[in-house]
Amino acid sequence: MSDKTEHFYVSVKPQSRTSEIKQEDNLLKAYVKAVPIDGRANEELLYLLSRYFKVRRSDIKIQSGKNSKKKLIQVVRKGE
Repeated sequence: MSDKTEHFYVSVKPQSRTSEIKQEDNLLKAYVKAVPIDGRANEELLYLLSRYFKVRRSDIKIQSGKNSKKKLIQVVRKGE
């Protein structure tokens, strides 16, 4: 079995009332409660995405856009 790597574009809305992920066409929209200070919103985003894709938190990385609302996310699915 080999690892499968996928890439997704995510639009993030920090300081939302709820924390959730919604899919609209080829774009994921993430609503996070955390503020975008000291990487808190990114950490919450990665936690939400790990639950959404049912992978470990360490299997998800922000490829680009760490300081932007639009991010490119890499998800590695082990052993598929």
